[in-house]
Amino acid sequence: QLQLVESGGGSVQPGGSLRLSCTASRFTLEHFTMAWFRQAPGKEREGLACISRSGEVTDYGGSVAGRFTISRDNAKNTVYLQMNNLQPVDTGVYYCAADLLGHYSGSLRAADFGDWGQGTQVTVSS
Repeated sequence: QLQLVESGGGSVQPGGSLRLSCTASRFTLEHFTMAWFRQAPGKEREGLACISRSGEVTDYGGSVAGRFTISRDNAKNTVYLQMNNLQPVDTGVYYCAADLLGHYSGSLRAADFGDWGQGTQVTVSS
C-alpha cells in the first residue's frame, strides 16, 4: 500500500483554477505511472490524466484536455494536477492512483490503477 494523500481541493467559481497535489509518505512514487481520477455524485470514477514515471509522457481524458495539466516532481515525491477554467461539471472528489500494469500504457481505466488515496473535494459553483 502506497498510502497516497491528495490535497489542494476546495471551492472555486467557474473559470477559476486549483492545483492538486498527491504524495506518499512511505514509498517512492517515481517507480509508478500515476494518474488522476474524479468521481462526481452518482457517477462512475472518471480517468482524467496519467503521467509516465519520468514525467515525459502524459495522456488526458477528453473532458479535461486543454484545461488540466498533470505533472510530477520526483525529487519531491509529488504528482500534481493543475486545473484551469474550472466549470461546475468538474465538481467531484479527485483521487490519485498508481498503475498496476507495471508499464506506461496511457490507460485511464480505473481498473488499471490501485492504491487509491482518500480523495480531495473540488466544488465549482457561482
